Amino acid sequence: MKTTISILFLSILAAAVEASENIPPPPQGEPVIIRGATLHTVSGEVIENGHLSFEDGRITAIGANDGSPVSADINVIDLSGKHIYPGLIAANTVLGLVEINAVRATRDYAEPGTINPNVKANEAVDPDSELFPVARANGILVALSVPQSPGNSQTGATGLITGSSAVLQMDGWTWEDMTVKSPAGVHVIWPEIRSVPPDDKEAQKALGARLKALNDAFAEAHSYSQAHAAGSLTKTDLRWEAMLPVFAGDIPVFVHANDVRQIRGALELAGKFDVKLVIVGGIDAWRVADELKAADAAVIVSPVHTVPLRRWEPYDTPFTNASKLAAAGVRFAIAGDGSAFGSANARNVPYNAATAAAHGLSRDDALKAITLYAAEILGVDNRLGSLEAGKDATFIVTDGDPLEITTNVERAWIQGREIDLSSHHTRLYEKYQEKYRQLETE
Repeated sequence: MKTTISILFLSILAAAVEASENIPPPPQGEPVIIRGATLHTVSGEVIENGHLSFEDGRITAIGANDGSPVSADINVIDLSGKHIYPGLIAANTVLGLVEINAVRATRDYAEPGTINPNVKANEAVDPDSELFPVARANGILVALSVPQSPGNSQTGATGLITGSSAVLQMDGWTWEDMTVKSPAGVHVIWPEIRSVPPDDKEAQKALGARLKALNDAFAEAHSYSQAHAAGSLTKTDLRWEAMLPVFAGDIPVFVHANDVRQIRGALELAGKFDVKLVIVGGIDAWRVADELKAADAAVIVSPVHTVPLRRWEPYDTPFTNASKLAAAGVRFAIAGDGSAFGSANARNVPYNAATAAAHGLSRDDALKAITLYAAEILGVDNRLGSLEAGKDATFIVTDGDPLEITTNVERAWIQGREIDLSSHHTRLYEKYQEKYRQLETE
């Protein structure tokens, strides 16, 4: 029995660590013009029968197709009848940091300890992960890869500041090739409050200790940043060095919080230390929308497909969260649940947006929530999130609306390079298509 289990484990591990068969293409070698497609710019009007030019990985021109002749050294692609959208953005994932969550050897998304702001997610990314091609096959070309907490960080004694996240593009030979921005922000796991019984003195004491530890860490990091600015540091602390961009206002603090008390605690902490705040999760964010708006805090609604926090709340409370935030003028994006277990489902991000659109959010805002709004919150809107001259030529070609589950992503470009959309899923599909074709001919 032990031998059988060992063989099974090694088989799973071998499959998990096998490199993806997809080969990253070289940098764009010739200028390209796409004609005839409907261009969904996101930041502007939809252009029927459009013209999209790109060179050296950047969009050079976009507009109506005038059909004018071009020089022979330009590759002209006719995509009449198709739709072009900017690459979709998954704004809360552990892509590249886990392959099969049940196999410990493929998990590299957390470091031991409570205060780890110096952990860098992108340096642990596996560029050969098969989850990258699976995600991009459904239009996800950019993702935020987030360091997680070891163990049960909300009820245990671990994981308050987990490290800095990175914005990744879904193709590259190395993690350096894939990194669009790092650090994108420092991540905080706010201690769970709802599960702590008010009459349990020991649990309340433990909760208070964790909240104090978080506040003390920010206080120490803030003092360090002031000493750094004054040139009076006596020694270097890599933990607080990683927090310097936070106090300089260059990157936000991403606080993972759902309950209204957690969110208010995060708002208080951000106000106390004058740092930019992004709430991740935010199931209760609609309850404090005015407070979030007043603080100019953003929310990554992660995910829409979840259940209410309270038994008496309507079933569609999480579905209407984004529409209520939009109505209040709160900056927001939409993402999946960001868990290691759910990493294989990052491809389903557009359907979270679609559910929000079916429950009050406008279709335009739903699309922006996984493109331009996400790019703005992650600080990469100068390069991604919309089809505009000067931005990266990172976009998808579809046969319909990407928020519709029946739509197919047919082609994709990342920085002007056409990307292979095959994946482990498509290869299995083709394999068993052939199997049943052979059975039919016997």
